[in-house]
Amino acid sequence: MSNAQPNATLYVHNLNDKVNKEELRSQLFALFTTYGRVIDVVAAKGPKMRGQAFLVFADLTGATAAMRACEGIVFYDKPMRVEYAKTKSYATLQREDPNFVPPMSVHTKNANAQAASSEKRQRDDRMDEDERALKRERAADDDDDDEEMEIEDDDDGAKETSTGGAMPAIVQSQSARLLCTNLPQEVTDDVLAVLFQQYQGFQSTHVAQSPTPNTAGQNVKMAQVIFDSPELASAAKEALDGFTLKKGWVMSVAYI
Repeated sequence: MSNAQPNATLYVHNLNDKVNKEELRSQLFALFTTYGRVIDVVAAKGPKMRGQAFLVFADLTGATAAMRACEGIVFYDKPMRVEYAKTKSYATLQREDPNFVPPMSVHTKNANAQAASSEKRQRDDRMDEDERALKRERAADDDDDDEEMEIEDDDDGAKETSTGGAMPAIVQSQSARLLCTNLPQEVTDDVLAVLFQQYQGFQSTHVAQSPTPNTAGQNVKMAQVIFDSPELASAAKEALDGFTLKKGWVMSVAYI
């Protein structure tokens, strides 16, 4: 463990380095945003950064809650390690001081044209990260009390019309099987598993096309989530029934 002082940036390592970088970013965001406002997720391509990422929170409270909750969670088949970063991220420093400019290397003056080109690419990457972070913040609900998972829109997915069979019958008594409804087209098994694997006894998820549209007439997905016992499933249902997957999309969870 690091001796770093508490700050709003977390260092996450021991990640599965076989996962696509963009998928890794989105899944880390989906998991960590349940504990606070995430303003940036940095997962570099370089060999030295494989299996590592930095998550920048809007405040220390969210970062601390996420660190305590997610340390040791099995994420893509590997136990995740989470600790405070040793220094504040550029994204945090730029939020605190709009005039902040990342420090230049001591070798910059003697750098050749190739090094200058590499530096420009790095600046462009940071600008892209900031733009994505601002886009996520604008899409977030203004009410901080509402939990929300950010899911990138997928226009192609929204055109799906095939069904996943009949809707399972809902029961009132506790059951080890849960039915999640009103899911956006972008939701996959991996996205839903990120939410439910936080609760003891989680086994699996199965996402399918819903045979009926939602009340707004939109094509939606549904999913079955299986736990070891009705009691363990009940804890997850109580926590996630009514969870906002993204703005305007509230998930319903029931026993089947």
